Amino acid sequence: MVTKEAKLKKNYLDKDVEMISTREGFGQGLVELGEKNEQIVVLCADLTDSTKTSPFRERFPERFIQVGIAEQNMANIAVGLSLQGKIPFLATYAVFSPGRNWDQIRISGCYNRANVKYAGAHSGLSVGPDGATHQALEDIALTRVLPRMTVLVPCDAEETRKVTHAAADINGPVYFRYARAATAAFTTAQTPFKIGRAQVFRDGDDVAIIGAGPIVHTALVVADRLVEKNISCRVINSPSIKPLDGETIERAARECKALVTCEEHQVTGGLGGAIAEYTSKTFPVPINFIGMQDSFGESGQPNELLKKYKMDAEAIEAAVLAVVKRKRT
Repeated sequence: MVTKEAKLKKNYLDKDVEMISTREGFGQGLVELGEKNEQIVVLCADLTDSTKTSPFRERFPERFIQVGIAEQNMANIAVGLSLQGKIPFLATYAVFSPGRNWDQIRISGCYNRANVKYAGAHSGLSVGPDGATHQALEDIALTRVLPRMTVLVPCDAEETRKVTHAAADINGPVYFRYARAATAAFTTAQTPFKIGRAQVFRDGDDVAIIGAGPIVHTALVVADRLVEKNISCRVINSPSIKPLDGETIERAARECKALVTCEEHQVTGGLGGAIAEYTSKTFPVPINFIGMQDSFGESGQPNELLKKYKMDAEAIEAAVLAVVKRKRT
């Protein structure tokens, strides 16, 4: 378990919440997997400390491969290892994988049904000062479009640990992203997680806020605020982007009749796109999309960037008020 004290709180406005980077959950999950399964191997492209693969390297040096700055080679090496019965995890910044090695992921990995796990670090705006070149805002779209690929986006460190385990448990290519900045640790070892399932973290019937990644905690804060405005928000954590939990999404659309999607990713092709595609075929409702609006990022502190690009609590609240007004008129 990543955190001892963090719990799902009834009141998410409580400021006393533990802050842990999701990458810490990945690092812990890898070591746990290595201890129970000798087939787990890890590859990295010269970023062991940043990606949190260093604990695995230290614990299992014979099962760690430092490829260097060669992401395309790393992807193909991982496929070769998988064909020999290994379960390879390759980790680097998400702008490099799937950014630079998408062709190798597509053909060598997905086309061949390779049992490779692609971990994309430093995703979203939270890379902060590293700037636009290192802020992966397109990776969900790049991987979601690939046949046979499972795509996961955990909301905090504990869920990232669970995602790491779950990725190893299924046979086939898996992509999951995690972040650099410390974010709220608000789930526990008892919080349910299963590939293909979303979780209702808060019930409500005026609007459903559906998020993936650390922004889910912000959505819960917004839901608490909006109680004072007599708006009842259902908050859904959707870490499984592909496969999507269509049943939970459709139920929210039918019962709330208005949706807001939240993600630290381009609004095109990510969680919002997946939900819009699904509900357009099942139960169309008004939807507002929180995410990057067809723009690159820039250097800055994570909270400053989230505010500027309208992915903070104020932006989510405004989106909720707007979509509820659309529903009612």
